[in-house]
Amino acid sequence: MARVYNFSAGPAVLPEEVLKEAAEEMLDYQGSGMSVMEMSHRSKVYDDIIKTAEKDLRELMNIPDNYKVMFLQGGASQQFAMIPMNLMKNKVADYIVTGQWAKKAWQEAQKYGKANKIASSEDKTFSYIPDCSDLPISEDADYVYICENNTIYGTKYKELPNTKGKTLVADVSSCFLSEPVDVTKYGIIYGGVQKNIGPAGVVIVIMREDLITDTPLPGTPTMLTYKTHADADSLYNTPPAYGIYICGKVFKWLKKMGGLAEMKKRNEEKAKILYDFLDQSKMFKGTVEPGSRSLMNVPFVTGNEDLDAKFVKEATEAGFVNLKGHRTVGGMRASIYNAMPKEGVEKLVEFMKKFEEENA
Repeated sequence: MARVYNFSAGPAVLPEEVLKEAAEEMLDYQGSGMSVMEMSHRSKVYDDIIKTAEKDLRELMNIPDNYKVMFLQGGASQQFAMIPMNLMKNKVADYIVTGQWAKKAWQEAQKYGKANKIASSEDKTFSYIPDCSDLPISEDADYVYICENNTIYGTKYKELPNTKGKTLVADVSSCFLSEPVDVTKYGIIYGGVQKNIGPAGVVIVIMREDLITDTPLPGTPTMLTYKTHADADSLYNTPPAYGIYICGKVFKWLKKMGGLAEMKKRNEEKAKILYDFLDQSKMFKGTVEPGSRSLMNVPFVTGNEDLDAKFVKEATEAGFVNLKGHRTVGGMRASIYNAMPKEGVEKLVEFMKKFEEENA
């Protein structure tokens, strides 16, 4: 069976050469006589794996020395609670709600204090990013929270909000490592890795050290205290060891490809191919306002549910899989992460043209 073009939003496509390398090392990692899946996380061999992964990530993102990198579990969804538990000193936080994940984070934060929704794009089914240049930031807000790229709705912040001096916290799960980023603009930048970096089961948290406290909210479990993991270099308990190993391979692949500036260039080229087609198509329409379009997730519709279903079915048969939109919005969505080759997008557009002609 040939490999398909996998447009899944996550778990998602990984670089083929990374998968091949992992396959070669599956039974014997670099002469250790065992798989990374089998080795102790306390061993010298594994210590090298996790330390090298962190070093490469720091280089890729230019992470300053006063930021901690943590490889954690529980996915991005666990961070929805962990952030307020550790940061809500004044019991106040401001949330910008631009999609389902930001909304879930905002709802979770309400358990720990006053979570203000200071802007939202829900009025137009999250199809745009609101103007965040002058928002009613709360005077006593502990932080301002955003989801930077909205996987379901295909929107992305082109400019970060003006937080008026408050700490910015950003979930970057679906745009992680897709372009260069200035880490110093964030207090916390975090994301689940299963979209653009590795297998499900790892969340990477990059956090400014002054925010790491030994006095989280009363009742915060040891495992949900950032200091626990920061002090133990992500080895307080058994980490998602194999997942981190694959992430480390993807970091090496990204460096080999030319780093994040090169990825941004490639991602812009790929997205342009698809958006240009959608903008001139008579059948397919993109659902996002052009100024807010994501480079990673491209939702589109025909306007007819039966036709959408027919398209998804025929595309799947032709080797373009996981194009069905999220259950909350329907239609289609092509996720074109770093590991999706340009050829995959070109072939998808060819297929869409053909489908349009046959079903006009």
